Amino acid sequence: MSLFGQTISNLEQGLNYSSARNQTIGNNIANVDTPGYKAKHVSFKDHLNAASFEAKRTDQQHIPFSDQESSFNVTSRQNTTYNHNGNSVDIDKEMNELAQNQLYYEALTERINGKFSSLKSVVGGR
Repeated sequence: MSLFGQTISNLEQGLNYSSARNQTIGNNIANVDTPGYKAKHVSFKDHLNAASFEAKRTDQQHIPFSDQESSFNVTSRQNTTYNHNGNSVDIDKEMNELAQNQLYYEALTERINGKFSSLKSVVGGR
């Protein structure tokens, strides 16, 4: 059993995902004018599949959930071209994804701050 429970671990994985996504979006924006550059994308589906879950098994024949490290799959968008030079970065789409990721990150940090605040009050702090 973890000292802080699974919640903080799950929030940490979410922050890691958001960080990887932010870095990928930043690289896409930085290469908006690079000829032949293919925009990259961090897949949430792979992140969700890699999430760890703990399930109660009522029968030994039930298949247990595996507890595995999350790794993010970064793929290139090969089938689209937005510029005449073979570049597949759509700056409007990247800016939209950056704003969404920022909101996701802020929500996670608010939640983890709340978790630590409640732990602090349990220990006896204010």
